[in-house]
Amino acid sequence: MGQQDSSQIVRAHHVYLNYGPAEARREQPSAIVEDANFSIQAGEKFVIIGPSGCGKTTLLKALGGFLQPLQGEILLKGQTIKQPGPDRAFVFQDFEQLFAWRTVQGNIVYALQAAKRVPKSQAIERARHYLELVQVLGAADKYPHQLSGGMKQRAALARALALEPDILLMDEPFGALDAITRNQLQLELNEIWKRTGVTLVMVTHSIQEAVFLGTHVMVMSASPGRVREIVDTSQAEEFGTSEFDEVSKYLRSQLIRRELSSEQSKQLSAVE
Repeated sequence: MGQQDSSQIVRAHHVYLNYGPAEARREQPSAIVEDANFSIQAGEKFVIIGPSGCGKTTLLKALGGFLQPLQGEILLKGQTIKQPGPDRAFVFQDFEQLFAWRTVQGNIVYALQAAKRVPKSQAIERARHYLELVQVLGAADKYPHQLSGGMKQRAALARALALEPDILLMDEPFGALDAITRNQLQLELNEIWKRTGVTLVMVTHSIQEAVFLGTHVMVMSASPGRVREIVDTSQAEEFGTSEFDEVSKYLRSQLIRRELSSEQSKQLSAVE
């Protein structure tokens, strides 16, 4: 393999992914993700879209170190990803990501101490800093059951950011929220990214969310998931602009075309 570009934080090289014990996977090598090749630049927002079952979350788990490739290799800062670590933090769709028996602040302090990211004396200060960043400092002493879904996601995001990871991995983090809360958190995530410069890798089913949040959007095909295209969306981040609408339309057409027969694709082109 060639030397990794110094601006790349992640490089995936001919990656095949599947579940189950390694020995069984070698005997039955059918893949959920097949021959994935892509790179992610440090500080970008990299969004993954594709049909259900194409391996988006599977790929995210491999980036997190929870799943080893059947073939190929994923590099983080030039080193093969072999296991999870605090340099990669997750935010999931599920609201119940926090420990119910700890306060919001206590959840973050515990994560910092478990990961040994800061001395104990500094853990509270850092926790409060990131709670303020995501606008839930007022709920620092509350327990998760006392929070709304949106506030729980903000708290989970604060916990992930407090680790100051190299990469923030997000799997449909706003998918279960109402439209108003979802839009607000999308706006806030963009502002947080500008302030922190964290590298963001996110899975979503929403084309609009992908365009609004992403600087690059990777389109995957149906199972087995293959990387079909990586689209630069950095100039299309404002809802309602011609650039936003054009990129959204293009991504939608690419997703639809992958699932249609050649004859159906011709009919779609004629309509357009």
